[in-house]
Amino acid sequence: MFEKSYRTAIKTASWRVVATTDTFLISWFITGKLTLAGAIAGIEVFTKLFLYYAHERVWNRVAFGKVAMAKTSYVAKH
Repeated sequence: MFEKSYRTAIKTASWRVVATTDTFLISWFITGKLTLAGAIAGIEVFTKLFLYYAHERVWNRVAFGKVAMAKTSYVAKH
């Protein structure tokens, strides 16, 4: 089983929305300033986009915990 790079890219983007929203809310809660929270979240979104993508691609090459699916044909009986 090998994950295509476009799947990793889509997973990366969807995760960034969730994670950056979390970072923004935590930053706003701690600082009480929307502009500072936005700046923190804005920087974080770019750095962690690349880190997550690279992390996923490396783990995709690791066989640990993966199980190959048997190639069998399934014929439905009517």
